[in-house]
Amino acid sequence: MNAASRPDGPVEARVADGHKAVLEGPDIRRALTRIAHEILERTKGGDDVVLLGIQTRGVTLADRLAALLREVEGRPVPWGSLDVTMYRDDLRMKPARALGRTELPPTGVDDRIVVLVDDVLFSGRTVRAALDALNDLGRPRAVQLAVLVDRGHRELPIRADYVGKNLPTSTRETVKVLLAENDARDAVLLGPATGAGRKGSSK
Repeated sequence: MNAASRPDGPVEARVADGHKAVLEGPDIRRALTRIAHEILERTKGGDDVVLLGIQTRGVTLADRLAALLREVEGRPVPWGSLDVTMYRDDLRMKPARALGRTELPPTGVDDRIVVLVDDVLFSGRTVRAALDALNDLGRPRAVQLAVLVDRGHRELPIRADYVGKNLPTSTRETVKVLLAENDARDAVLLGPATGAGRKGSSK
């Protein structure tokens, strides 16, 4: 396996807006497959696991992980979606956001091992909001975190249990995760931030 095909290896494809693809579709598939196996290993077969994807792309990733876990274990793994909009600490500083949907599987979350799933981990503030939202839904036995990309620059003491790719970045860069279900393409793009803000800075 060469460096360009490894989940942690460089991919030199570039797109028109100046962003570089650091992961392409096959790399994302391999990263998610590895995460699925790590979840099964750490949770001793995943019998009590519930996946909750954080809106929006975290939901897509949770769906994919549930399918991979089903392939390995031969049984369905409950999964759902979690909207954290009303739990964010930046509501007063940013324009109003459209509310997403929170949907729990029939198993609920009480006494379950809940794996929160998101696309990018940055400051940790989105995950903090997710923990607050989850607290209103039940009492899991344990909560874990799976992310496709960890780009560093944490502002809160939050750490992912499962990471597809650790991607060192500067705060002057932006990370874009594209998924076929949402964006008609699978890729993780790294490029310069545009405008005054940092895209995804509250992740």
